[in-house]
Amino acid sequence: MKKPKSTTYVSAENLRALVPYLDAVSGLERGFRDLARYSQHPREHLPVDGGELLMMPASGPEGVGIKLITVNPANPARGLPLINGTYLLFSPDTLVPEAVVDGAALTALRTAAVSALATHYLARENAHRLVVFGAGPQAAAHVQAMCAVRPIDHVTIVGTGSARTHELRAAIAADGLSCSLGTPADVASADIVCTCTTSATPLFPAALLRPDAHVNAVGSYRPDVRELDGELLGSVRVVVETRAAALAAAGDIVLAIDEGRLAPENLLELRDFICGDLAAQPGTATVFKSVGVAFEDLVVARVAADQAAGSVIRIAASS
Repeated sequence: MKKPKSTTYVSAENLRALVPYLDAVSGLERGFRDLARYSQHPREHLPVDGGELLMMPASGPEGVGIKLITVNPANPARGLPLINGTYLLFSPDTLVPEAVVDGAALTALRTAAVSALATHYLARENAHRLVVFGAGPQAAAHVQAMCAVRPIDHVTIVGTGSARTHELRAAIAADGLSCSLGTPADVASADIVCTCTTSATPLFPAALLRPDAHVNAVGSYRPDVRELDGELLGSVRVVVETRAAALAAAGDIVLAIDEGRLAPENLLELRDFICGDLAAQPGTATVFKSVGVAFEDLVVARVAADQAAGSVIRIAASS
């Protein structure tokens, strides 16, 4: 019997080194164009002691994969990550385990890369002032991803004032980018806003957003919590990964619909912009609401596995 290949392990550190944001964005762009080639199942939520377990399986040209993620809201206060997990990638055709990828790092990378893809199609080309709500891994990843697709020259971090907020500001400044701490009022001068929080209530008044600004909202992934209010979503073009995913899991959207502020048929899908069926409208604000869909993890895991061959730790495959 032919001995199977060993399984590549891609750690969080390896993933950051192996997959630049533009490579992830390019892979995701191809994936959205070929969306019909993917088989996806709804994300499953399993309540467990301390939090919840999320399971996201998908299959497509890149193979078969599943992400297992735990979310524990008490972890940040313990000095531990909010999100922990693993992604398992199986090869196409043979279905042999090919790679194990750090799940939290993959989530941060693909979420920020999807936001960057949306920003590429929706934000003004000269957008340069970024406001980010949050100071965790997603906030840090979104700063890097926005810089990859737009000429960002100043970042404002709106956080809780915790040590983590100051650490993120220092890290951004160390990379040579102008950065300051701010308040929700800074949205009024932002070209791009990224909301990367665990907030269950809106982060800023709708009236603050400029008529030509773009928002990436990624923090809420349950139908009962929101970072953006209904007034805002009713006054902008709202773009989602897929309508089905948004209506099932995006509290910002579900609650706005319940309030009569937003009609489901007005939701626009990112793929239509990528394929040229829709285009950005100058002077019109946009919101990209992402909840994360399983094929995105599969696409980025494949990029990582292909680039990792021969360069990272190997784990012996089972016989």
